[in-house]
Amino acid sequence: MNLAFYIAKRYIVSKKSNNAINIISWISVVAIAVGTAALIIVLSGMNGLTGLVENLYNSFDSDIEIKTVKGKVFDATDSLSNKIKSIKGVKNLAFCIEDNALLKLGDKQTIVTVKGVSKEFEDVTRFDTLVYEGRYKLKNQNAYNAVFGKGVAYTIGVNLNDLFTPISIYSPKRGKTQSINPDDAFNEFKIYPAGLFSINDEFDYKYMIVDIELAKQLFDYTNEITSIEVSCDKTIGIENVQEELKSILGPRFAVKNRYEQNEVLFKTLQTEKLLTFLILAFILIVATFNIIGALTMLIIEKKKDIVILNNMGADAKLIRNIFMMEGLLITCIGAVIGLFVGFMLCWLQVKFGFVQFDEGYVVSAYPVEIQLPDFFAILGVVLTIGFFAAWYPVRIFTSKSINKDFAE
Repeated sequence: MNLAFYIAKRYIVSKKSNNAINIISWISVVAIAVGTAALIIVLSGMNGLTGLVENLYNSFDSDIEIKTVKGKVFDATDSLSNKIKSIKGVKNLAFCIEDNALLKLGDKQTIVTVKGVSKEFEDVTRFDTLVYEGRYKLKNQNAYNAVFGKGVAYTIGVNLNDLFTPISIYSPKRGKTQSINPDDAFNEFKIYPAGLFSINDEFDYKYMIVDIELAKQLFDYTNEITSIEVSCDKTIGIENVQEELKSILGPRFAVKNRYEQNEVLFKTLQTEKLLTFLILAFILIVATFNIIGALTMLIIEKKKDIVILNNMGADAKLIRNIFMMEGLLITCIGAVIGLFVGFMLCWLQVKFGFVQFDEGYVVSAYPVEIQLPDFFAILGVVLTIGFFAAWYPVRIFTSKSINKDFAE
């Protein structure tokens, strides 16, 4: 067994003449354990929230979205569709039209973003999983249905059980600038609610989903669309398909994956996680000052031991290694306890969902996702902080206790 480790282990469990040293040592262990557990819990919680947001957005967004770089619309030609479908890894594609319109029900009205989608949209995305009330059905014989965001439905008072009161939707006619009758300047259609979906307020108070044929009539489009949504074979790789699409379609089109479609959101989530990690790491640094105090007092108490070891032939390096090992043992014990406690609390939340949300949230319990890289990162940070917390008092105070001949 390593001599420095053996002596350090005896020091950490042996009774000191001054009880305060024992108390400070175990306070150090507890402080590191609490800080480590807090890091695990907070980062796992943020992983859970990020995963939830990604899952919700991924249900609404396709693997790849294609839009024109200049202007808002482009023609959905057969040659363009065939060109996209010819790429290895493309499973399916859906045409979409997205524009603003006025929604009116009784005396209530609001501006919404109408997203008209082709029948393939359900296969390209997992939007149907977002419908929490009613069903995803955009056409019923000769009548058009719509799926409303929860916020839009609340704003105008949509009632899924009312099958007889249609909702009016208006959009200005293209090229129509003047008219004696104001109603002649707008396209008007009647729709019926089929279901409600929920993602977050940004989407819930903005979108309604309709059939693409209704959107074409509403916005006076013929063969124009605003985007093409593409689903990919995951075994081929979305990045590979994206690069192929960029190469074939050229600079006229912007080809974005899911991350790029919501780049600001995902960058914000990553930045929040990094800042949270740094803040908690700083708190952990403050907590390790207890190690400095504990080691300083231990070195002062063990002056006689240092002299005896020195006389027996122990050099300055061995003596310093003993106290460095003492500091690292305190850090390791605290880190292991913290990692275990943090893991168990996160596991209990995943298994039983003790921390619950109120009604109306997308999930019933606070989402937690345990990721192994977080454990390695936290352990590395804790050990690094512990090393430097031990290095300073050992370097400074042992030099005063060791014979000058042995000092470095």
